[in-house]
Amino acid sequence: MDTATSPSRLCRLEDMPNGEAMALDVMLPTYGEESVILLRQGEHVSAWLNICPHAGRRLDWAPGKFLISRGMLVCAAHGASFNIDNGECIGGPCRGESLRAVSVRVENGDVLLND
Repeated sequence: MDTATSPSRLCRLEDMPNGEAMALDVMLPTYGEESVILLRQGEHVSAWLNICPHAGRRLDWAPGKFLISRGMLVCAAHGASFNIDNGECIGGPCRGESLRAVSVRVENGDVLLND
């Protein structure tokens, strides 16, 4: 990624497997450098901080590897289940909480961080 010419470009949509999630380290204006979960559903990409609201741990079971089952993103540490459409916890110890959303968009095949 050439940050000098496109500071908000995260990746290409075509490089993301459809229906799967990946993690990228991203410099966010509000939080600084953070691991961000990107989840592709067709032409749409959702993004959240890679932090479980229950215990503040990463959700991936191995670096950048996530369990997605029946429309839910599952925390590897505690089994909390998050709706992949909105990041809301729908099962497990953080019920009623949500993942912290990161605003992204898809433009001309690029996944971009919104400023």
